[in-house]
Amino acid sequence: MQEESFEVQYTQEGERLDKVLSEIYPDFSRSFFQKLIKDKQIQVNGAVQKASYPVHTEDLIRVTIPDAVETTIEPENIPLDILYEDNDVLIVNKPKGMVVHPSAGHYSGTLVNAIMYHCKDSLSGINGQIRPGIVHRIDMDTTGSLIVCKNDESHVNIAEQIKEHTVNRIYVGIVCGNVTEDEGTIEGAIGRHPVDRKKMAVNEKNGKPAITHYKVLERFGNYTYMQFQLETGRTHQIRVHMASLGHPLLGDSLYCLSDISNPFSRAALHAWKLKFQLPFSIDEAAFDTRASMHHDKNAKKEISLEAPLPEDFKKFYETIF
Repeated sequence: MQEESFEVQYTQEGERLDKVLSEIYPDFSRSFFQKLIKDKQIQVNGAVQKASYPVHTEDLIRVTIPDAVETTIEPENIPLDILYEDNDVLIVNKPKGMVVHPSAGHYSGTLVNAIMYHCKDSLSGINGQIRPGIVHRIDMDTTGSLIVCKNDESHVNIAEQIKEHTVNRIYVGIVCGNVTEDEGTIEGAIGRHPVDRKKMAVNEKNGKPAITHYKVLERFGNYTYMQFQLETGRTHQIRVHMASLGHPLLGDSLYCLSDISNPFSRAALHAWKLKFQLPFSIDEAAFDTRASMHHDKNAKKEISLEAPLPEDFKKFYETIF
């Protein structure tokens, strides 16, 4: 069970209670909060209010979100852009707008619904019925490469590689402003924003350690095209770290306060490259791949791949040049 309290900000003055809640907790739908309000799980200044209640600045809202109930998730015939597949792992190029796994209010149209249809019964069960095969995740509007595990053995193996920071994850993104340093490292613990609960923030007191390495790929006018390599995988890590430098991701409505015209309908971030050890012997062949392979002397197989840049990145580049 998740319990949190927050104060209403002046920018939310007069908005409906259910609308404010769905904005602060974007993983949950407005109808989900309407049900919580009806079930008296939401209090405003210690009292139960209707979903239509117009909130006021400094109202104290207490939210109780019950633990997710395991439910039957249905396979759905949703097309997948497959970068690599064998008997143990599947690597997909996730499109923007797709939620990785079901959550309250999102039980269809997710990546999990799609991979359940594609893989049938061949998915790891370690993360339960809601998240079969999912060993890591990326934000709903982030595009790019994501690993899916097709059995428990591969899940344990990949999870250990992630824990030991041996999975090489490289992102590319477009940020606001002209980044002057050619490369650098950002070290700043990340935790929930102390005031705006829908945000994460650099929070050395209550956050978890986070390290992002960055490199400038190209500068053009009011924007900088950059590469990011993660040592850790905190929620909104790249978005928060770049915003802390005064260079938020272009199109990031949550962290970008810039007046620069925005051609993106999302944060301009793409999970570009992946490199890791495959959890099987070199005798097993991939049956769908756009990846390069390398065998080491210990008969381990290393995979390296790139997820093609999405169309909005290409169109943006064309408009600049």
